[in-house]
Amino acid sequence: MIDLRDLRKNPEKYRSGAIDKQLDATVVDRLLAMDQQLRQVVSEREQLTAEKNRLSKEIGQLAARLKKDQADGDLAKRMAQLQRRPNKIKQREQKLQQQISELEPQRDSAWLAVPQPSDPDVPVGASAAENVPIRTWHPEWFDPDKPFEQNCGFKPKNHIELGQALGMIDFQRGVKMAGSRSYVLKGAGMRLHQAILRYAFDFMVNENGFSPISVPVLVRDELMIGTGFFPHGKDQAYEVRETDRGGGSDLYLTGTGEVGLMGYHQGEVLPAETLPLCYTTVSACFRREAGAAGKDTKGLFRIHQFEKVEQVVICKNNQVESRAWHQKMIGFVETLLQRLELPYRLLQCCTADLGPKNVDMIDVECWMPSRGPLQEDGTAMGEYAETHSASRLYEYQCRRLNIRYKDPDSKKNVFCHALNNTVAASPRILIPIIELYQCKDGSVTVPKVLRPYLNGLERVEPH
Repeated sequence: MIDLRDLRKNPEKYRSGAIDKQLDATVVDRLLAMDQQLRQVVSEREQLTAEKNRLSKEIGQLAARLKKDQADGDLAKRMAQLQRRPNKIKQREQKLQQQISELEPQRDSAWLAVPQPSDPDVPVGASAAENVPIRTWHPEWFDPDKPFEQNCGFKPKNHIELGQALGMIDFQRGVKMAGSRSYVLKGAGMRLHQAILRYAFDFMVNENGFSPISVPVLVRDELMIGTGFFPHGKDQAYEVRETDRGGGSDLYLTGTGEVGLMGYHQGEVLPAETLPLCYTTVSACFRREAGAAGKDTKGLFRIHQFEKVEQVVICKNNQVESRAWHQKMIGFVETLLQRLELPYRLLQCCTADLGPKNVDMIDVECWMPSRGPLQEDGTAMGEYAETHSASRLYEYQCRRLNIRYKDPDSKKNVFCHALNNTVAASPRILIPIIELYQCKDGSVTVPKVLRPYLNGLERVEPH
């Protein structure tokens, strides 16, 4: 949620911000119009309240005077006039309150729909195709500028072929049980999946000092609104209609642990000395993938259910501190990927790819041999594909969730800043692991850092 006072002063900033993000800018003017109308009605009601207070005081004074001089006709006449006025005020107040009850939800709906403008140094672009590469990294044994065969000496199989041949993945039974974009991890596939999640979680807790928290993945809509996933993106969430069964509110399956981690402090004033708060969780995630029909329908890349280790930081309202944490959180991910020896690149997302809530976002993409254009022999060239996103939101989420701290200098309650970043999302991260670590004989080598989590297993062999 944006600062409404700032929007009143600088409406063009928000119009331009929406246009840069390829979003509807007319919502800014709708919000301003509704806000002005509502403020006028509220102002009239406040004037009537002030008038009632004056009348009450004057009536009290006249009553005291009449008690002493009941024969004063002018005083009695004035008293009768004053006593009629509160009834008229009450009738008007009722009409105003009805208008407020109608206008407030409309104003709030428009308010929630106004996107946060991006930071000035974010490149303006019309689509994700205009994202800007920042840097790349790769281990000595694999150069992503060359096809897999030139690196390894044999033609690669994709993770679907490898997973099925090694008894790691069963797509057919997954689809039978749950429909398209479903899968079953089994044997070494399930063990590898758990290993990467456990390693990522331990890495954040043991090495980086993040506090581990378990969070609900079935939440009320106020949490989805508060974290900025509603109203934009509501079509991506699975809804559980509890009200149809007599429940108090409908619930939604979250698409990221970020929702629960941020909602943990909803409505709280945090002690300033406790900031920054650094949280991590591992949770199931659910996404409908609405609008992605026909896109990545095969394999593990775009699926409805997965598990993710997430990191969230809630810090003081300071842009320099927010930017520093953004880079630090990205650094954690780079360290993790380098230990896994997975080639990756960092992309600066342009304005059109930020979404409504972010002021900045950096994507991390891992190299996947099975993606990209096909060569003459039918094998893919390989290309980078997103595995992580690091978002900087300033006070957008904390304002919606009403998470504040008392500023020691101003002694006022101030909205916190928030950031989030994927640590590891599986099974998508299994794609580069399985494909890059495949061997000529059809086996898959287990990355060294994951072997302790698989009881020392070094290689997944064909049955």
